Amino acid sequence: MGKVFNPRTEPSEAFPKPHPGAARYRAGLMDLEEPGARMRRQAAQVGLERAEQWVALTDGGSGLDDFMDVFFPRAVRILDFYHAAEHLGDLAKASCGPDADAAEDLTEAWSHQMKHEGGDAILATLEALELTGRSDAVRETHRLVTGYVRNNLHRMDSPRYREGGWQIGSGHIEAACKTVVNQRLQQSGIRWGCDGADAVCHLRALYEGEPSQWDAFSERSIN
Repeated sequence: MGKVFNPRTEPSEAFPKPHPGAARYRAGLMDLEEPGARMRRQAAQVGLERAEQWVALTDGGSGLDDFMDVFFPRAVRILDFYHAAEHLGDLAKASCGPDADAAEDLTEAWSHQMKHEGGDAILATLEALELTGRSDAVRETHRLVTGYVRNNLHRMDSPRYREGGWQIGSGHIEAACKTVVNQRLQQSGIRWGCDGADAVCHLRALYEGEPSQWDAFSERSIN
């Protein structure tokens, strides 16, 4: 699932006529390279090259940095805040053991620091944790989480992103997965093969995106 969009803008002195926002989707069973080329073409169709700022918001999955290098090299890369917070929660749970309330409080404190101070600050906090006498499981979780943060520091400058008015959470992508894919493919009793699911995802991506895309596709298909 990929999404190219411009966020809705509120009326302001600089922009008295706010932009309503628009989105185009790519969905299907594809290798990473295939939706990249298509998303770039769709973005170009709606004025990507004229945009002052490109932002690429991802979950930090394997291969996405290379993907951005090829298809959206000018984009500022942002790691989804909530994916990162989940990793902090894993370490908090391992550290606090059965004390769920303490783990929740620690997760909240770490997440707050990450959001307001950025990746470098939360990494310093995690690296300063005292691990003497802790179990192998806690040590391993600490190694994994600090490694995750360290590898993603270049897209964890949340204070700068928020100051720029950029989104730091990928909730819109989660919603797109539900709207574009799940509402059609996961209804009660429905069964799909790979070819059928892939075909329907492509159609749903057109149908749920800008109306002009579906209209152009349907008119061309009928004619």
